[in-house]
Order: sequence, then C-alpha cells, then structure tokens
Amino acid sequence: MDKKLCPAWVGYLLVSPLRTLMQNPKKILSPYVSSGMKVLDIGCGMGFFSLPIARMVGSNGKVICVDVQERMIKSLQKRAKKAGLTDRIETRICHRNSLGLDDLNKEIDFALSFAVVHEVPNVVQFFSDIYKTLKPTGTFLVAEPKGHVSEKDFEMTISIAKHNGFIVDNNPKVWRSRAVLLRKK
Repeated sequence: MDKKLCPAWVGYLLVSPLRTLMQNPKKILSPYVSSGMKVLDIGCGMGFFSLPIARMVGSNGKVICVDVQERMIKSLQKRAKKAGLTDRIETRICHRNSLGLDDLNKEIDFALSFAVVHEVPNVVQFFSDIYKTLKPTGTFLVAEPKGHVSEKDFEMTISIAKHNGFIVDNNPKVWRSRAVLLRKK
C-alpha cells in the first residue's frame, strides 16, 4: 500500500463544490449520522465531510476532526468559522504514528475514514485506535479510492480491521470508492 500523504494543495480540489455532485456527504452519511452524535472524522483534510457532519449532528453534537497536516486543519478552522460551525467542531493535529485519541475511550458514535487508510504507516495500530474510541454500538465507515487502492489491498484492509475486533456490517456504494461499514463485535 502507498504511504505517501496527499499534498496539501490537493485539499482545495477535494473541497470543490463539483465533488459534491459525485460524493454528496449528506447522501453518503445520512444513514449513519444524526443529531446529537459525537463523530470522528479521521484525515478530515479541509473539511469536505466535516462541515456537513457538523450540520447533521446539530448544536448538541460534536465532530472531532483529525489530520496530520496542520495546513489542512487551519483551512478547516477558517471554513468552519465562516460557516458558523466552530462550536460543533474540534480540530486536532495528529502524528503519522499516533492519532492521539486516548481521551476518547468509548465516546464516539460514528467514525469516518475517507481516502486515508492507504496513507497510514501502521494500519493495525490505526484500526486498534479507532476501535477503542467507539461506543459499543458505534460504527466506522471506511472508504478508499479505487484509483489508489486495489480490491486485493482493500480486502487486506478489511482483514486487518476484523483482526482488531471489527465485523463488516455492510458495503455501501460510494462513487469511485471501495467502502465498508464496520462495527464492533
């Protein structure tokens, strides 16, 4: 699997309104996210999914947005301020080898990792860390781009997730992506 980070300048392309036509965050996430939830957006970038999630969780919910690139986080913060959503969004800069989520033990209702796993240096640790954050009823949507991740590599990703205590709930259809919804055993 490729472990290179998405260049920060690509973040501007990823938040393009045109992308919403093909990968509408509300359409993709509405089966899993609702008002009052605590959601974890891993590899949030500039907030393509984060801002819509913040609207979906409402004033009683929270979105914890984690990214390894400070430039992405700073852009997300500006976009959240402009959208009036800073009270619902918490941003964190993580490290390549640690998500820094130890304080979220069994607090997350839903986690999202969109086009991230193929960039993670230690996938076993990644799934272990996410598993710990989820409530017993929590779910985790993983989507990887078909252009970067082969079917074989995605199956390996699912196998690693299962080894870390997840089971496959379903395989939602996401444009140009390989996707799986995971939950705790």
